[in-house]
Amino acid sequence: MIEEPYRWVEAIANRREYIDTELATGSPIIGISFADGILLLTFSRDRRKIFEIYDRIALGGIGHPGDIERLRMLAIELASTEGFTRSAADVSLRRMTSYSFSPALKEAFEQVYGAPYLVRLLFAEVGNEPSEDFLLRIDYDGSTHGNAKAGGGVRETFGAIAGTRRGLEEIEKYLRDASVSDLKRAVDIAIRAWGIGLYFADEDHTETPDEKALNNFIKSRLEEYSLEGALLERGVKPPRAAFTNLLAADVETALSGFR
Repeated sequence: MIEEPYRWVEAIANRREYIDTELATGSPIIGISFADGILLLTFSRDRRKIFEIYDRIALGGIGHPGDIERLRMLAIELASTEGFTRSAADVSLRRMTSYSFSPALKEAFEQVYGAPYLVRLLFAEVGNEPSEDFLLRIDYDGSTHGNAKAGGGVRETFGAIAGTRRGLEEIEKYLRDASVSDLKRAVDIAIRAWGIGLYFADEDHTETPDEKALNNFIKSRLEEYSLEGALLERGVKPPRAAFTNLLAADVETALSGFR
């Protein structure tokens, strides 16, 4: 009787270790809220990692492509059903993740005889004002972290996911000190935050790199990755979509500093 709970806890610990190892090399995804909307940015090799979900909602994911696609389709279905049965204005990222995504990921993770989702997800929902922007990280076990702070705490203007906990912590530390005024600045900050996250995914990197070392690191990685970015533009009225992919002109200036 005593052995069974212990074996379950041990299985969960092994499961967590396995998934963390599988996700460790994932390319970070950065979300930044600023006056014009929400920027989502990452670098990828061969598959898309940032997607439009519904009107004002977007999704970024790292992990197994098949699992990301399954959850992307689930998100679209949930949002579309809510929009059809109620209205587009009633589609809520908070409700969608709290009542559907988080429970589904938690259940899959804790069912030790089934396959878990090998993913980390970053959702973004743009509001009418920057103070209404919502960025939410969901991990493979269903745990969540949002930028909105309860009880009058400081509201973060960013969200991120990364392959390792250390990489995520360093990204968040960098973004807390960053000041973003426009899209050009947001892209520059996001590229550097991405580089920091990937830099600390390497266990041999224990010290924070100076600006020159970080620039050289990002420059070396640009040979393997291509930039992928999208903007959830604030104040857009249907039928025009709030979600737009970044154009070359939006990122060229920022990238030129690393070439």
